[in-house]
Amino acid sequence: MAATGSEKQGATAYYVSTPIYYVNDAPHLGHAYTTVAGDVLTRWHRQRGEKVWYLTGTDEHGQKIMRTAEANDVTPQAWCDKLVEEAWKPLWEHLNIANDDFIRTTEKRHTDRVQEFVQDLYDKGEIYKGGYEGPYCVGCEEYKLPGDLIDGEGEFAGQKLCPVHKKPVELLKEENYFFKLSEYGPKLLEFYAANPGFIQPESARNEVVNFVEQGLQDLSISRSTFDWGVPVPWDDKHVIYVWIDALLNYATAVGYGANQEKFDGTFPADVHLIGKDILRFHSVIWPAMLMAQGLPLPGKVVANGWLMVGGEKMSKSNLTGIKPQDLTSHFGVDAYRWYFLRAIAYGSDGSFSWEDFTARYTSELANDYGNLASRVAAMVGKYFGGALPEATAVGDAERAVQEGLAKAVATADQKIGEELDFQSGILAVFDFVKQVNGYITEQEPWKVAKDTTSEGQARLATILYTAAEALRGVAVLLNAVMPETSQSLWESLGAEESLGALADQKVQDAGAWGILPAGTTVTKGAVLFPRLEEKPA
Repeated sequence: MAATGSEKQGATAYYVSTPIYYVNDAPHLGHAYTTVAGDVLTRWHRQRGEKVWYLTGTDEHGQKIMRTAEANDVTPQAWCDKLVEEAWKPLWEHLNIANDDFIRTTEKRHTDRVQEFVQDLYDKGEIYKGGYEGPYCVGCEEYKLPGDLIDGEGEFAGQKLCPVHKKPVELLKEENYFFKLSEYGPKLLEFYAANPGFIQPESARNEVVNFVEQGLQDLSISRSTFDWGVPVPWDDKHVIYVWIDALLNYATAVGYGANQEKFDGTFPADVHLIGKDILRFHSVIWPAMLMAQGLPLPGKVVANGWLMVGGEKMSKSNLTGIKPQDLTSHFGVDAYRWYFLRAIAYGSDGSFSWEDFTARYTSELANDYGNLASRVAAMVGKYFGGALPEATAVGDAERAVQEGLAKAVATADQKIGEELDFQSGILAVFDFVKQVNGYITEQEPWKVAKDTTSEGQARLATILYTAAEALRGVAVLLNAVMPETSQSLWESLGAEESLGALADQKVQDAGAWGILPAGTTVTKGAVLFPRLEEKPA
C-alpha cells in the first residue's frame, strides 16, 4: 500500500498546492478562486503556528501553448515569459497571495527532474513503446474516450466535441511511449477504500471510483508530432506528455532529486486544490505515477466547482471576459477574497453576479462588520478618551459574548483548517459579529453613558471592553481571509502595540477572553468597508 502524507519525515510542512495554470491567456476569476482558497487555507495554518508550504505556478509546455504563441507570432518561451511576468505574478501579488514558491515548468530545476523521473520509470519497465490513434482535445491536452465526447450542433453539427471546451476534437495517430496505467486500477481502488477522504467532495470521489472500476487503459506519456515540451531522455524524437510534465511540479518544486531534506519534510502535498475538470489527472494518473515510483501519495485532492457568471452588468458568456481587477477596483481586494469563499460552498458550482456581490458587501461587510468596528472605536473615544476601559461589571450578557467567541473560534478552525469548508467557517465568524451587534443594541451604551454614577460608568466600561475584546478575536479570525482590513482593525484596537503582530496571534487561542489589556489606546481609523457609492466607479 502506498504511503500517505502522514508519513513525512523530519520537520514537516503543511503543504498545499494549486494547479499550475496554463499560460495561453491571462488569469480569470476561476484561477483566482482556487488560488485565494489556497492562500486562505495556508494563512490559517500559518496562524496556527505551523510550518507551511504553499505552491502555485504555471504550466508552459504542450500543443496549446505552442499554437497560442504561433498565433501571436512569438516563440513559446517568449509568450510564457510575457504572460507570467505581466499577468500571472502581478495578479497574485495584487490579491495578497502569500505563496512560498512559484514553479514554472520551463525552469531547469523542473525539466531536469522530470526527465529523471520518467527515465526511472522506463528503466523499471513501467513504460513501453507503442502507437495510438484517437480523438484528442488540444484545450485539455488529453486523448478522449469515445464515450466522453458529445455531439456537435450548429456550426459543429456532425462533429464530436470535447465536453469541457465544446469544440471539435482532432483525430490523432502517432507513435508514443505508454505508462502501464492499466496495472494500477486495483491498487488505486484499494487505496481509495482505505482512504475515503482522499478525493473530495464525495461526488468527485464517486465519479473517480466509478471510472477506475470500469478499467483503465495504458496512458500515452509522449508526443511526437510537435517539439514544445521536455524531451524524452532516451528518445529525443518525442517530448513528454504535458500532463506527466505538469503533475511532477508538485515534486520538483519541493526538492525531488535535488534537495532530499526539503523533499522528505514537505512531500507529498497535504492538499491538492484543483478544478473538477482536471480531477482524473490528479486522482488517477498522479497517484499511479507515485505508486510506480514508490513515493507517498497526497493527503487529499479537493476539487472545487465551476464559477458561472450571471447578472446584468457583467453578463459575459464566460469567465475569461472578467478580470479579477474589474471587481477589486470597485469592491477592494479584501472584499474580493471574502466574497467567493463566503458566497459559494467550496466544492460546488456557484454563480457570480455583480448584484449579489453588492448586496453581500453592503449587508455583511459595510453594515455588520465595518459599522461595528467604527461604532466601538468612536464610543471608546467619546466616553473614555480613547483609552480602553476595564470590565468590572461582567454579567450574563457579557458571558454570552465570551461563549460566542469561543464557539466561533472552534467552528471556524474546524471548518476552514480541517474541512476546507470556507463558507461555514466564515459564516461562523459573521454570526458572531451579528451577535456582538445585537449585544450593543440591547445594552444601549449611549443611554448607559448618561448614568454618571460609578455603577453606571462601570457598566459602560464593561460594555465597551466586551465589544472591543470581541473585535480583537474577529481580527484574528479574519486575518487569513481579509489581511489588510484585519490589520487595520488590529491597529485601531491598539493591539499592535499591546499584543504584538497580528500574524503572531494563534488562531486557536483567539477565543481566550481578556487578552486585550485595559488602558490600550483605541483609535478610530479609516472605514474598513466604505459604502460602494463612495468608491470610484
